[in-house]
Amino acid sequence: MTAAPALDFDKAPQPGVVFGCLLPAPWLGMIAGLTLAFGPTAGLPERFAPISLCLVHLLAVGMLLPVMLGALFQLFPVLAGVPVPWVRWVAPWIAPLCTLSATALGWGFLGGDPRGFAVAALAGALPLGLVALLLGVVGQRIVVMNLTTRVLRHIALALLLTLALGAGLAGMLAGWWQLPLWTVLDLHVGWGLGGWLAVLLGGVAATVLPMFWQTPRWPTRLDGALPWLIWLPLLAGLPALFGLALPWQTVGALLLALLATLGLLAVVRAGRRHDPAWPLWLVSLTSWFLAALLAFAAPWLPSGWPLGWWLGTLTLVGGGVLPVNAMLGKIIPFLVWLHLRKRLPARTRVPAMQTLLSPVWQRTQAALVLLSWLLLLVLPLAPAPFALAAGLVFALSQAWLGGMLLSVLGRFRALQQQAPAVAASAPKA
Repeated sequence: MTAAPALDFDKAPQPGVVFGCLLPAPWLGMIAGLTLAFGPTAGLPERFAPISLCLVHLLAVGMLLPVMLGALFQLFPVLAGVPVPWVRWVAPWIAPLCTLSATALGWGFLGGDPRGFAVAALAGALPLGLVALLLGVVGQRIVVMNLTTRVLRHIALALLLTLALGAGLAGMLAGWWQLPLWTVLDLHVGWGLGGWLAVLLGGVAATVLPMFWQTPRWPTRLDGALPWLIWLPLLAGLPALFGLALPWQTVGALLLALLATLGLLAVVRAGRRHDPAWPLWLVSLTSWFLAALLAFAAPWLPSGWPLGWWLGTLTLVGGGVLPVNAMLGKIIPFLVWLHLRKRLPARTRVPAMQTLLSPVWQRTQAALVLLSWLLLLVLPLAPAPFALAAGLVFALSQAWLGGMLLSVLGRFRALQQQAPAVAASAPKA
């Protein structure tokens, strides 16, 4: 098995750098849920219904992208020993830029206004692309290699390609140019969901799952599998832009199923299966596996099946939102505990990380988001009523998570404010 990576928390950025990227995410998820519940249901559950396209980008760009970038700002220095330059000035813009991009795309899809796509391309994809370039340059400085750092070293490529392909689509919808629509769309989805989301989650999970849930570590003989296990078929798909068709989607689906199977086997063997967030990982890896099987079997399945809706739910909600919810419930309390240890006087008692969030609250939140996942999967049976139910439950689950994280932040600030008084009352040597 792979040895535990060395973590250097002395190099961690200031807590506000990461919190500013992570804490807004649940509230964007809440907005996505309310949009589903009260937005126009015309066209549901079709993949290209305006509400479907709006929701996809609210989740992928507004909710998940800032969390993943914030995690990179933390992991580069702590795990790879390479701080991100200018992070104190870059990080505060991440959540606003992602929110602006998602809102502009929603404006374009729901309102049918090409100006929304223009705003998304110029004010969203362009500056976020510069952030991806910065991470790409930083990644080349990584010298200590394990599965997670190898993903960190190269992950900016996936983000750059996803943003470039998305900007190409936005430019088409804004009327700026013409491109092979279906090819660009397939590659944008493939690189966004597989090349960026699945690969980064896999790389981060290789460190986070053993750390917080005591799962077995990734086998050493497979250390070099990521990101190339998923990226090679995606790279083989790029020539399709020039008319050369290869079966990259079929091969990519099979390899994604293999990656999900390895992750699922590790989660099943976790030592902390009693943890409130463990079911989220179990369902998440199952979702990735089912999505890969559906994508592989798509050419042979009945044309009337809502494959687009199921694949979106399985990958974005099951594969993205569930593990992000699980990690937010661990990483925010952990960072609070870590920074309290650094800032409070040596003899001050720091609350245990496990006491910062009530397990009952966490189980309730996990149950709500899992229920919303199920409701979304059955939505095609009766789109209007299930859209209302799924949207409200999902919004509640994310608001619940956001409230929990704010309570942890409140304790963090309260304990920080107590530090001067504790230091002043401490006996002098």
